[in-house]
Amino acid sequence: MNKRWINIMLILLGAASYGLLSPTIKLAYRDGWQGMQITTSQMTMGTVLVWLLVAVLPATWSNPFRGPWIKLAINGVIGLALTNLFLNAALTELDATLSIVLLFQFTWITVLLDAWSKKRLPSRWQWIAIAIILLGTLLAVGISSVGLANISFKGVAFGLAAGVSYSFLLFFTGRIETTLHPLMKSAFMLTAALPIIYILQPPDFLFQAGGGTLILWGLLLGFLGQVLPTVFFNIGIPKVGSSLSAMLGAVELPVAMITAFLLLGEQISLMQWAGMLLIIGGILVSEKKTAVR
Repeated sequence: MNKRWINIMLILLGAASYGLLSPTIKLAYRDGWQGMQITTSQMTMGTVLVWLLVAVLPATWSNPFRGPWIKLAINGVIGLALTNLFLNAALTELDATLSIVLLFQFTWITVLLDAWSKKRLPSRWQWIAIAIILLGTLLAVGISSVGLANISFKGVAFGLAAGVSYSFLLFFTGRIETTLHPLMKSAFMLTAALPIIYILQPPDFLFQAGGGTLILWGLLLGFLGQVLPTVFFNIGIPKVGSSLSAMLGAVELPVAMITAFLLLGEQISLMQWAGMLLIIGGILVSEKKTAVR
């Protein structure tokens, strides 16, 4: 397997980890914890885990303030802190599947950001891939079976905001040139994101009665939402580009849907299965045409 496909697999694994995240957060809600408590614990424990990896791997050590550290910090705030805040807020209002599909709008947003940065329209094959993925998304979510009167529009707004901030994470991660090891880069970005989180929800409840359970949830969610995706994306995205990364990220939706079915009992119809197949088809179309350029 050549290096390109290794990087593609890393991005797929990172996106799949995000797919596991939303249903798991729903389980934490069922355990009695609130949105901001979960967000703070998740981001804190995720950051601690990445720094522990840095500490035991001397090859990753370097000064993060040499190079574009301000850009990395901003990317951490927008791409990591805001995405987690918005997505967790959406999950308090909507089911896991609908929340993920709203986040999923990062696919076409990232492609358009990439085209804008290069001052050219997306290619014909990118448009085809976007169309296939969007059609698959509509089928996969089963939006026709969801009454608009039963949808929280506040939750929809949070979900779409998460999609926008996530697209910025993918877009800028592929463009910030740095010599930092991916683990150190990830640790720095996560640390930069924490002040915003702590302003909204100080972590003092972690040390109160019952906080031990919240720490355990934070470790699990931090591993799924911060450690694996952030590290894998920082390795893979600069190598394959943000547009293809956005397409590869489409695997997040079927993973989230299957996990929601297994963990939460959310039902998946034949139409939704067809949508997932279309999404995978869109990924293959975008990768095939990207590979032969």
